Amino acid sequence: MAKGPTVKRRRLSPPDDGGKAGSRSKRDIASNAAEWDVEQDYEQRPRKSNKNANEQTRLPIKTSEGFVQAVEEEVDEEDAGEETDSFLGTDDEEMEDASGESEEEVEEKKPKVPIKLQIIQAKEDLARMAGLINEDPEEHIALFKTMAEMVDNPDSPVTVKKLALAAQAAVYRDVIPGYRIRPISDEEMSGKVSKEVRKLRNFEQGLVSGYKQYVQKLALLAKPRRGSSEAEASLKSMAINCACTMLEAVPHFNFRSELLKIIVNRLARRQVDADVAKCRETIEDVFAKDADGIVSLEAVRLLSKMMKARDFKIHESVLDTFLHLRLLGEFSMKASQHRVDHESDDEPTHGKKPKQKREFRTKRERKLQKERKIVEKDMKQADALVSHEERDKNQAETLKAVFGIYFRILKQRIPWLMGPVLEGLAKYAHLINQDFFGDLLEALKELVTHAERDELKEGDENEEEEEDDQDENDVSESSARDARRETLLCTVTAFALLEGQDASKAATSLHLDLGFFIKHLYRSLYGLALNPDVEYNPDTSLRLPDPNAPEESTRIRSKNKVNFQTPMVLLLRCLQSTLLSRAHGVPPPVRLASFSKRLMTTSLQLPEKSAIATLSLMNQVSKHHARRIAPLWNTDERKGDGVFNAYSNDVERTNVYAGSVWEGELLRQHYCPQVRDAAIDIEKLMAASK
Repeated sequence: MAKGPTVKRRRLSPPDDGGKAGSRSKRDIASNAAEWDVEQDYEQRPRKSNKNANEQTRLPIKTSEGFVQAVEEEVDEEDAGEETDSFLGTDDEEMEDASGESEEEVEEKKPKVPIKLQIIQAKEDLARMAGLINEDPEEHIALFKTMAEMVDNPDSPVTVKKLALAAQAAVYRDVIPGYRIRPISDEEMSGKVSKEVRKLRNFEQGLVSGYKQYVQKLALLAKPRRGSSEAEASLKSMAINCACTMLEAVPHFNFRSELLKIIVNRLARRQVDADVAKCRETIEDVFAKDADGIVSLEAVRLLSKMMKARDFKIHESVLDTFLHLRLLGEFSMKASQHRVDHESDDEPTHGKKPKQKREFRTKRERKLQKERKIVEKDMKQADALVSHEERDKNQAETLKAVFGIYFRILKQRIPWLMGPVLEGLAKYAHLINQDFFGDLLEALKELVTHAERDELKEGDENEEEEEDDQDENDVSESSARDARRETLLCTVTAFALLEGQDASKAATSLHLDLGFFIKHLYRSLYGLALNPDVEYNPDTSLRLPDPNAPEESTRIRSKNKVNFQTPMVLLLRCLQSTLLSRAHGVPPPVRLASFSKRLMTTSLQLPEKSAIATLSLMNQVSKHHARRIAPLWNTDERKGDGVFNAYSNDVERTNVYAGSVWEGELLRQHYCPQVRDAAIDIEKLMAASK
């Protein structure tokens, strides 16, 4: 039997010579290709890979905000440490230094985005987020936090922060509902509600939380800081403008008090700039548009508290805001002695109504409809009663606070605030309680007396002020006070007290004597006729500003007067109350004749428009009291003996009937045709009264 092929056996143990595969030559490897360590030698060779170390293999994801965002791979620090750190501790300090230098180089090579590109990118992001919020506020409520983070980011430019503040104001103004959101208690949160109610609650609470943080940020940015840079000042102005915008847009919403505090704190400073003007205009708009009186009452209380804390060291324009209040002077219904026109009355109450086609209803339906009408009528009456009572109460409290401020200023006699206070008293004099009439008239008399003294000493005070060095922000007494205007305002207020609600009936019981104000008005006619500012109105005047006056004072004087009336208008109001008003009784003939003679004399010196207004007033006096003053035009009917004293300061001591109105001949030759016609009309009335 033949032998089969011999099987070659593999050597299971390394050779005895202990040689290594790496030290063998190529020839030995080729010859011993079937040896056991060929695969081991291949395994120990270094491998090459085409994969980039910085390549990201994870796919991008889409966030809840609608943005596509790439996800960075997180590297475990422990694994990285195990890979980099040597088990035997062979890392040298040189390697650490090299790695540190490489990190610094990477940081230095990091590109910096230009500010213009940052602003453009911020505009695009804000526009995209605002659009998403307006489309579905409940779904994208988290974007409010993203917009707030743009303001809190310290690396963001100032322009980006201002854009973020303005964008938040615009979005909140559009998203805020027309009602006030109340806090939800724990019991309500734990109760079972529907999915829609839960979604609405979450949205409202998120909106209130974000709006609260926004208002707090505005209050923080609006705080005054010393030594602030231009960027901080511009950011502060933006915060104040945003607060004013939100108060005008949503005065009914939450955190109204915080917004009012921001504005009132800015008005507390006597340094007037654009921010103060913006705050003042905002307060005026809020007062004019407030129908319920809730916001006005809160604002007036804050202003009163601020003025008392600063000891009334404020600018006079702050007090002018009170002239825009709606205080117990509005009636929504017109009424007479026989009927009242309600708003719901579309048809006249008298006469027969046209017949309407009757609709068939069952007895049960008629009964239900009758009950519903009764309930609806009761509900309407209840709502109207509550609203009217609440409005009257709020306006009464507001009026009380305003008069408290006015009386405090009158008591302290703060010179630069006398004008606004007297304007306010002249406007709201008919609302003052009759118990204060006597004290108020005494205070007005003292003001008139002091104003006359200051007018006589005006020249001496101006010389002393030139020698003294005062702060530019402080307002001096002589520059801030207009003595003639103050006296006219005092006179208007005194006459308005008795022309108010039922004041004329109580005049006899109060025994109020206005002779002091009448005498002062008679004395001041000559001085007002020679006053170059008798027709000055900052709103309509074409006069150029004084180049030597500070810029702030000229701007303030031209814009701070609310309900501003020229001295001539105030004078005509006083004369009309003195000569034509029936509330004070019929004036005596001597008063009528003395005022008529002096008014004709002053008409020769007054400007064209003032002369026309004065002669029109004289025309009305001639119509009502022609027989009493006719002897001044007709010398044959002269009643007095002696000489007329044209410079007398007392009305009754002028001996007016001893003179004649010779000024009429000069007025008939006036250059203005309207003045000539007015003088001729007066003479015709006097000729007809014979």
